[in-house]
Amino acid sequence: MKKLFLSAAVIASMVFTSCSSDDDAPVGPVEPVGEEIKVSGTIEEDQTWTKDNVYILEGKVVVDGGATLTIDAGTVIKGAQGQQTQASALVIDRDATLNANGTAQEPIIFTTVLDNIVSGETVSPNLTVNERGLWGGVIILGNAPSSFEGDATEELIEGIPADSGFGLYGGNDPTDSSGNIEYVSIRHGGANIGEGNEINGLTLGGVGNGTVINHIEVVANLDDGVEFFGGTVNASNLIVWGVGDDGIDIDQAYSGTVSNSVVIMNNVSDHGLEIDGPEGSDSGMYTLENITIFSDDSETNSNSGNREFAQFRSSAMGNNNNILLVGGLETSNFTLQDNQGVADNYNAGDLTFSNIEIVLPAGVTDVATLFTDSSGQTSFQNDATGTEGFVSVVADTDASTVGADLGVFGWTWVSEAASALGF
Repeated sequence: MKKLFLSAAVIASMVFTSCSSDDDAPVGPVEPVGEEIKVSGTIEEDQTWTKDNVYILEGKVVVDGGATLTIDAGTVIKGAQGQQTQASALVIDRDATLNANGTAQEPIIFTTVLDNIVSGETVSPNLTVNERGLWGGVIILGNAPSSFEGDATEELIEGIPADSGFGLYGGNDPTDSSGNIEYVSIRHGGANIGEGNEINGLTLGGVGNGTVINHIEVVANLDDGVEFFGGTVNASNLIVWGVGDDGIDIDQAYSGTVSNSVVIMNNVSDHGLEIDGPEGSDSGMYTLENITIFSDDSETNSNSGNREFAQFRSSAMGNNNNILLVGGLETSNFTLQDNQGVADNYNAGDLTFSNIEIVLPAGVTDVATLFTDSSGQTSFQNDATGTEGFVSVVADTDASTVGADLGVFGWTWVSEAASALGF
């Protein structure tokens, strides 16, 4: 068996060496760009941000309904420092549009003002994956169906103070469009606005499937990487590295498809996937397919996260196919929570799993210890690891036949960081 090391740098090198030259970022000296433009308040008319400038978000910058914000390829946007109600973020409100169309050669980068990166660079010259919570994040809100407690028709998105006058999401239009978001890297965010209320790297609330979302990188967010609150939007080619909570989080009957995506945990991460179901009577089933999750096996300390592969909670319902799990701790499990709704949905065929492969964590000899149902009301463990179970153990990543195609991530910091470190 090939020995597998799961430090962040080595995981990144696995992504790097898998990438095709078609996605290589430009190299060579980078000239400073022009003006720093400070942006605050509400954008009520169409605007275009260009790579010739660096844009500084001061507080919550809200694109109002009816307005379109276009961000050109290669543009760098930096969030000002601030915690709680002063945390900076870009909010695309309902009926607004964000067209952020980066390319593999010129991605759009959202980061903190403490980052010295300029347009044309992929790797921060002064920050690492261990700097989190330095600004807020990107929040996109739409009119697509979401399942709320008490069957409410709309809700205020997580991370926005209650008296803000913006931030509602939800509706009855599954085909709603919030724009096109491609080749975008979001870094060092997750500022805390209150007790247990951080901003995710990319928050998608009630976003409809008329929206295009692909090739998204989230690095070093204090909270989740990408979180779906209801909605129907499809997302592909996501990569999340070194976040302080969950890589990909699904809530409120999200019913789109997440495909060809990677989560790379480090010491502080909690779950690769955290999946919740509907909160009201409206229901919807998501699809996760072609997913790779790298856990972390570094020494545990007071700041360490659980580093578990996945947890399915609170009436989770959806389809999970072609997933590769790699390494981690002896406790890096893949579990159904003790929740009656989860058990009922699994038994009814509304929560399904197929074609899961795992490179076992060091010290684990019985794969069944990692696939458990805390309720004890389903046959999940036997279905997973029995004679004809949906889980297979593989020796290493080279032996795997499922998971994400890592070759599409050559444009990312994950890939470039590995090269810079000499791997």
